[in-house]
Amino acid sequence: MKKILLVVLLSAGLSQYSFSQRPEPTEKEALLTVIAQNSDKTIREGEQIYFEGVKSKKTFSGVTGDSGTFYLLLPKGDSYNIRYKNFQDSVDYSKIEIPYEKGKIFFEFTLTVEPTKVYTLRNVHFDTGKATLRPESFPALNDLAEVMRFKKKMVIEIAGHTDDVGDDAANLKLSQARAESVRDYLIGKGIAKERVTAKGYGETQPASTNQTEGGRQQNRRTEVRIIKE
Repeated sequence: MKKILLVVLLSAGLSQYSFSQRPEPTEKEALLTVIAQNSDKTIREGEQIYFEGVKSKKTFSGVTGDSGTFYLLLPKGDSYNIRYKNFQDSVDYSKIEIPYEKGKIFFEFTLTVEPTKVYTLRNVHFDTGKATLRPESFPALNDLAEVMRFKKKMVIEIAGHTDDVGDDAANLKLSQARAESVRDYLIGKGIAKERVTAKGYGETQPASTNQTEGGRQQNRRTEVRIIKE
């Protein structure tokens, strides 16, 4: 975590700071510049980052723009737990303290993250032997659609998988139909069709053994594969 603390007295010249595109700190609130990047310092657009006050219990949040940055005013005299949205989860990251100091305070916080390129959608289910999405699938798919609305450059593949029970060709066809159902749901939520492809892999890419019910259940899955960010 990168943190810079600058305390500027009111009598100091503030002309070196441009507030045309960012708010101005006050005696009660510090200005936090939040930056999101990969480990190679590539900026990350559309990252949702939250700051929860340890004392106040209030949550402040923002979303990084195309520069990988956003600005936030945080009340002084509190520590903040930091977390970010990682598709299906809210991930705890770190903590930052904003001291109660006189004058205008400027902080810079850098979140460095390397998200997985492939992950399995939890709680996405279909009617048995069909490609019809069950209602309990909607919250997870709504979360995915929300992430894609913030990450405007993201392109994904929806990958459908089955276990090895039944005919190989039928499994391949079913996995394709299920992947297309998820794709159609996302398009229905406003995601551009060119940003989502659907591909069924049938039983060809098992995640576990097909010799147990638990293993077969893991193999019956829907994955998100990030093609471009």
